[in-house]
Amino acid sequence: MRIGIDLGGTKIEILALDEGGNVLHRGRVATPAGDYDAIVATIARLVDDARRRFGAAAGIGIGTPGAVSRVTGAIKNSNSTCLNGRPLRQDLERALGQAVHLANDANCFALSEAADGAAAGAAIVFGVILGTGVGGGLVVNGRIVDGPNGITGEWGHNPLLLGDQKGRDTPRPCYCGRVGCVETVLSGPALENDHLWRVGTVSPAHLSAEHIAQHAEAGERSCAETIERYARHLAQALAVVINIVDPEVIVLGGGVSNIAALYELVPRYWDRWVFSDHVQTRLVRNRHGDSSGVRGAAWLSRG
Repeated sequence: MRIGIDLGGTKIEILALDEGGNVLHRGRVATPAGDYDAIVATIARLVDDARRRFGAAAGIGIGTPGAVSRVTGAIKNSNSTCLNGRPLRQDLERALGQAVHLANDANCFALSEAADGAAAGAAIVFGVILGTGVGGGLVVNGRIVDGPNGITGEWGHNPLLLGDQKGRDTPRPCYCGRVGCVETVLSGPALENDHLWRVGTVSPAHLSAEHIAQHAEAGERSCAETIERYARHLAQALAVVINIVDPEVIVLGGGVSNIAALYELVPRYWDRWVFSDHVQTRLVRNRHGDSSGVRGAAWLSRG
């Protein structure tokens, strides 16, 4: 049995797989937001429950927001800020009595989709998370590329220069302390805030990215303009990734990835920024949905 944990800002998910990738066990609980000790205790409880049911785990992988500092061994760059500066791996290993493999949640997502998901068989895969935050992970020949700083794929904190904001040219502040990050434009909340800024006050039920996408498909002009504007910005940001990494496949995950129009619009726009006469890179929707991250975490211990 291999156990994967997806540590998210709102939920902690556990998945146990056998060697063939078949699901033995699955569970999900709410994340104790802002409480580091409670997060460690919750993960330990979930793993202990799986071990009582199915026996010892051959490996345990944890997907977490942020990355492990090469200097301190503690978590850095996490938008779940209670994790930053804390020795998560060491604390979990102490609580579980077993070695733990830790990786950025977007890396886990990319690994899952490259292994047996929407990008199976591709040599170079870039996985993108478009949700509450924006993250990315790179998998080459079936292995996560982590880099000497542990930040490979963190395109969400590159600057994105926008020239069509009509009064919104001031870069937006990011939780990381910088301004103008990709995340401030392409996260789910950023899409919703952009729409609200342009159309004025609307009811909260009509502000979700899902609602905006549905009304765009139905022909509502303001919603269609918001989705098209978002797709253009996403194309610009992904063009930088293509110019540097040149992936065969880019896989989208997170709640915003469910907007069907993006898979037509983004490739239409990114040609103007990619340094090539033709773009072969494919943009695809994930296969494993919101379980992709936890599946990738389970595969971390395979080496």
